This record gives sequence, C-alpha cells and structure tokens, in this order.
Amino acid sequence: MLSVDVIAKLGVTLIALNDNFIQCTYLDNYNMKKILVTYNMFRIGYADLMERYDVTFPPDGVESFTYEEVLGMIDQYDAIQSMFNFPVDKQLLDAGTKLQVVSNYAAGFDNIDIKYATERGIQVTNTPDPVTEPTADQAMGLILDVSRRITELDRKLRQGRVKVGLLENLGHSLAGSTLGIIGMGRIGQALARRAIASGMKIVYYNRSRIAPQLEELYQAQYLPISELLHCSDVVSINTPHTAETHHLIGTEELKAMKSTAIIINTARGPILDEYALSNALKEGEIWGAGLDVFEFGHYPIPELLEMDNVVLNPHNGTQTIEVRNEMAYYVSRNIINFFEGIEPIARVNDINKTEGK
Repeated sequence: MLSVDVIAKLGVTLIALNDNFIQCTYLDNYNMKKILVTYNMFRIGYADLMERYDVTFPPDGVESFTYEEVLGMIDQYDAIQSMFNFPVDKQLLDAGTKLQVVSNYAAGFDNIDIKYATERGIQVTNTPDPVTEPTADQAMGLILDVSRRITELDRKLRQGRVKVGLLENLGHSLAGSTLGIIGMGRIGQALARRAIASGMKIVYYNRSRIAPQLEELYQAQYLPISELLHCSDVVSINTPHTAETHHLIGTEELKAMKSTAIIINTARGPILDEYALSNALKEGEIWGAGLDVFEFGHYPIPELLEMDNVVLNPHNGTQTIEVRNEMAYYVSRNIINFFEGIEPIARVNDINKTEGK
C-alpha cells in the first residue's frame, strides 16, 4: 500500500480512508511548488528541496541552462535558484508570471535586478554564511602568495628560470605590515582575523563604521579610503559591486598607493579597473596584485596574463566540495523557509508581503 507521503508526491489527494481501501483522485501538480535550478549541481545539498517540491535541473551532461532556455520556461516556476553569474533581469522577472522567489547561489547579487524584483514583490535571497570563511581563506592565500612570490617562483623553478642567492627572489614580510580592508562586512572581518594571526595591523574603510566593540576586537582603525590607500601595505577589496563601487579603484587610487603595496580582489571584478591595474603594475606604481575575480568575465585582460607579479585565480574563492554542498543546502533552505513561512531566510530585499502566498 502506498504511504500518504508517496501519494502526495504523486499529485494525489486523499478522499476517504478505511481499513481496506484508500479512495484517491488525481489532481494536477499545481499544488506542488516548482523550482528551477539553473546549473547542474551536486544533488546532496538539494535533498530537502527535492523531497518537498518539483525541482528541475539541467539534463545530464548539460552544465547549465542558457538564459534563452530559462526565459522560455520560467513562467512555469514558483522559484528560481540562480547562479552568481546568471542574469535575472527585468525581462526574466516579467516572464516569470508565477515567480515568488529568486534564491541566489552567492553572497553577492549584482546579477539580479533587485529594485525591479522588489517592485514585483519577488523575494530575493542569498548565501552569505557559507562563503564567508572560504573567501577569507582565498584572500589570505593570495596575500601570502603575492607577498612571498610563491606561485611565481614555483613557475620559474619548473621552467629553469630561477637564480638562487641571498639577495634573489625577495618578497615582503606580513608581520608588522598594514592591511587595508575595503568593506568590513562578514568576509572583511574574517580576513582581519587571519591577518591579525599573521601579525598584521588592520585599517578599514566601510560605508559606515563597525561597532566600537568590533573595532576593539580587531584593533581596527577606520580611515577614509584615500588615507587607507596611502598607508596600507596590502589593500583587500571585500565590498559588494554596486553602481557606487564600480571602478572604485582606478588610476588615481592606484597612484595613491605605496610603490611596495599589493592589491587583492576577491569581491567582484568590476570594482577594480583592470586596465588601470595593468598600467600601475607595468609602471611600478604598485608592487603586485592577486585577483580571484575579473572585470570582464571569467578571464583577465591579456596584459595581466603576461605579468609575473600578478597571481590569478578563476573565481575560486568558494571552490571546495564542502562549500558547494553547503551553499546548495543554504539556497534550498531559503526557498523552503519562504514557502513554509518560517525563519531563517537570508533576505536581500524587503517585499513587505506574507511569504508563500
């Protein structure tokens, strides 16, 4: 005999029940929420979501749905789980006539038209918690790599281009140096903890000052961005990408930095003007750079690929098996809790409506 749970998943409603007989009638599956996942992810993190709802992934062997494919089917879905680089724009939101939730697989959300989603009453969520520690790890790894020339010298050693000597292959020490953090949110503070363990001093710039007890905890000094750039040995970009932060660091800002300074970007590529960075490195205006994100997509501009004093990673900050599964669980939890009207939900916008209706 089928269990009631199985019957419910089959789109069946229970009419009558006695000792020997379950009388059922089929309903359309409109009672089961439909969820569209744009990328073919590991399934383990989606287990709870798949138990409750009708979840669509790209077919086996297909990495991701295209924008055009999603546009053609979004009207059938109550929620979409978008990736950080999948555009959820006005056209897609308008096509999603049943859409109630956009659950973004990222902490950032510059791929989504938040203003229009809010006007439409569509809840947008993100995944700040799972990405905090691994992104801070990546930023600290890049700081160590660039300052001590680790991958540069590894590459040169393999190519037979290394000269060994007491005054060869010199880098810069971290202990006693100053780290300037642009964006002292979750990731910025996680990076501060790692930097303090390496003996670095912390200065920061943020839209608003963090709480006094946090400043005391990190022994962090708030500075205007111009002063931070002038005094820091390492500058780390950890702020969201918005219209206001686009090219926040450009030609003039790079010229304001020390000639021995390093800049790190693990936030979003367009915050840092890559052509200005390339020129600053070529002219010796700064000493080195470490990038996990790029201004124009998945790859840096060609000029950066030719430079030894730049460490480049393909947006690898959250690329661990554990984090990928945790993020999948987190986006699933956001969707489930929204439709079930419970917390927590990592909300990006305030739609001022009752969830799940």
